[in-house]
Amino acid sequence: MPAQDIIVIGGSAGGLEALATVLAGLPRNFPGAIFGVLHTSPQSGGTLPQILERNSSLPVKYPADGEAMQHGQVYVAPPDHHLTLDDGRMAVHRGPRENGFRPAIDPLFRSAAKAHGERVVGIVLSGAMDDGTFGLIAIKQAGGTALVQYPYEAAVPSMPLSAIQNVEVDHIVRTAEMPALLLQATESGLKRSESNQAESGSVVADPTGRDISLSGKAPDDFDQPPTIFTCPECGGSLWEAAEGGLTRLRCHTGHGFTLETLLAAQNGKLENALWSAVRVLMERAALHRQLAHRTAHRGMNSASERYLDRAHQEERHAELIRELLSTAPIRPESTPLQADQAV
Repeated sequence: MPAQDIIVIGGSAGGLEALATVLAGLPRNFPGAIFGVLHTSPQSGGTLPQILERNSSLPVKYPADGEAMQHGQVYVAPPDHHLTLDDGRMAVHRGPRENGFRPAIDPLFRSAAKAHGERVVGIVLSGAMDDGTFGLIAIKQAGGTALVQYPYEAAVPSMPLSAIQNVEVDHIVRTAEMPALLLQATESGLKRSESNQAESGSVVADPTGRDISLSGKAPDDFDQPPTIFTCPECGGSLWEAAEGGLTRLRCHTGHGFTLETLLAAQNGKLENALWSAVRVLMERAALHRQLAHRTAHRGMNSASERYLDRAHQEERHAELIRELLSTAPIRPESTPLQADQAV
């Protein structure tokens, strides 16, 4: 079994602590390169490497676009940028969001699978929803190894559970057990399940029909017609692709969604639309009151009463929407852009 020296790790809510635990157990001369993505806010301040280095003997940094990877180094995706791998170098870019995130885990995992095949170990840590699941499928299809944090140790178990339910995971372990496995991986490779492995030297296809660099794809390049759904990011049509028996949706500009993250993104759009409706109704009520005041000042009492009646109706409608938003939350799921930020 060949050595595996490309370690890709993804996490979200609770993932920072989990990743710190993994790095703390690795020696300074670790014979592999580690690449991490944590769901972070664009305004997070860029302190993630310093936070992780507090308990890590390995140096941690934000890589530069086009920088060559090196063993014994930890690279993490900068805020609001994807991190992908290609031919021994790293790409850092503001491509389209995937699953509502930038950086997202799936682009890193897919690119590692395509560029390095069976040399890759993919790890999914704590987090909400399911980013990383499709990327882990790509790693398995390329002959790599899949590790997942023990869900009942994870602060938020949704991402580990999604991976376990949809991918033939090779190792489900606590974070404290991962360093020993990663050392074994770099020395002799880890034991992998027999199914879903690529033959040695085989070329890994991209089942999404999307290139790893996240560049756009023209609508006439798709074999199938679009679905009835539209992209919550840009409003474009969404096409459906099957990956490992699961459904994924993407638009031709490059935004990608699982069914769960699409629903969460729509929930956020719906709430924004309802608050916009409240604002417009309150503005209309204010305008009608002004008109009522002006017409009453001119002695047009009948018209003034009509304007006041409309203002009261619009205020009642606005209050009904407010009650709906306060008593029946629109988001049964965690929204990617707000609720699931690691740091």
